[in-house]
Amino acid sequence: MNPMSKVSSFRCSTVPNHNQIRVLNSEASGSSSGSGEVHVIVGPMFAGKTTTLLKRIKSERSNGRSVAILKSDKDTRYGLDSIVTHDGDKLPCWPLANLSSFKQRCGPEAYSKLEVIGIDEAQFFEDLYDFCKEVADHDGKIVIVAGLDGDYLRRSFGSVLDVIPIADSVTKLTARCELCGERASFTLRKTEETRTELIAGAEVYMPVCRKHYVSGQVVKEAARSVLESQKVECSSIL
Repeated sequence: MNPMSKVSSFRCSTVPNHNQIRVLNSEASGSSSGSGEVHVIVGPMFAGKTTTLLKRIKSERSNGRSVAILKSDKDTRYGLDSIVTHDGDKLPCWPLANLSSFKQRCGPEAYSKLEVIGIDEAQFFEDLYDFCKEVADHDGKIVIVAGLDGDYLRRSFGSVLDVIPIADSVTKLTARCELCGERASFTLRKTEETRTELIAGAEVYMPVCRKHYVSGQVVKEAARSVLESQKVECSSIL
């Protein structure tokens, strides 16, 4: 039986059984010509980026378009083959180390059927810009990108911001400050870990407003100074 006849799901022939791509409404015509689109969803942690992405994907599917969702295989918090919101809503996805491998692994027939591609945790893909440009400009597909625009130090995170010049729309989401309830645009790391890529949830990160981001950094710096001075004193005693 031709696997492309399955409307509810499709498994690419080159992918092992445990790695599936769900291409819903796969009997839709698909097109590799015409003008594609790039839409970017950014914000701090707990701002609802994945929720917004899933709503958009479900809307596209309801409109009869074939869709696929990709995410970084670095994110295993809720399982490898699903994207899951903090509220528990989820859809199956394709976990990838890099986006450039997607076309080949999916196969030309399956890829030609796709009309919409969602990318979650986009900050972890180094080839994000090239992929979005190729897929939208040359393959005529809609790409919806969701990811962090900044890290815990408020620096650009990954390649998400690089995509903005080629985007048709950019949505900046905010959360609620965990300390005062005001609008939160930033992510504060609670621990002393300094790695940029530290995949975790509320046990490590919290959304904060500008005031509490700044004061939080001041408190952390003060605490760090105290700890360092204590280490020096202990060393001198020993």
